[in-house]
Amino acid sequence: MIQRIQTVLLLCVAVCMGMVLAYFIWAEVNESNNTVSVMTAFKMEVIDTAGTLSDKSDDTVVSTTSTWYIGVLAIAASLVAIFSVFQFKNRLNQMKLGALNALLMAATLGLSFYNISEFEKISPEIQGSIQAGFFFPAAAMILNILANRFIRKDEKLVKSVDRIR
Repeated sequence: MIQRIQTVLLLCVAVCMGMVLAYFIWAEVNESNNTVSVMTAFKMEVIDTAGTLSDKSDDTVVSTTSTWYIGVLAIAASLVAIFSVFQFKNRLNQMKLGALNALLMAATLGLSFYNISEFEKISPEIQGSIQAGFFFPAAAMILNILANRFIRKDEKLVKSVDRIR
């Protein structure tokens, strides 16, 4: 099971989708209002820095918007990838799970992008920056495509051996 390259790739997919939960997806610093806007997988916060960006002791949260659905999709994609690893005896089922996982990751990426565009409409004069948490689903999608390619390659090999018998 672990000696197959697709198993390693699927585990990397699970890790990438887990990293979405740990890193910021988007951030914006508005120095004229002394605010910092930060979006994670579970919430979007606008923080009043009271004029000091480096000193976090005087920061107060101005508003919080829930983005829990991005976190739930990331967790679901991670769990599907881990479950897919244990389906190594049924490659067709593994390919179906890979397709489902691609949909979950595309939804995670799409909802992240939609929320970023909505939050940037609030203060269009200042552009936020996309952080590392936004790129993890894209990397996971590439790894998932590679894993599915190797799963398909194994299935073709097994079918060709069955024809020879």
